[in-house]
Amino acid sequence: MSVNGYSGDKEAYLKRLARIEGQVRGIARMVENDTYCIDILTQVSAATKALQAVSLGLLEDHISHCVVDAAQTSDEAAAQKVQEATAAIARLVRS
Repeated sequence: MSVNGYSGDKEAYLKRLARIEGQVRGIARMVENDTYCIDILTQVSAATKALQAVSLGLLEDHISHCVVDAAQTSDEAAAQKVQEATAAIARLVRS
């Protein structure tokens, strides 16, 4: 079984994701309580930025661990991991 590039930072990622989960629950409460829409949008923006930070960290971990390891294995493996990273970047840019 291969080790994920983020394994060394797993606990930090889980803590960040738990905070984001709390933010999203807070946004739901704001909607339930009929909070002013601009205030809700401000919190949505903050949660979005937090998720983007997690995404960028995971992408950096993937490139520095998975892509580098694949490049040391073979050109084909490297090309596959680069393609995966490129597709992930494309998805992030579209979101």
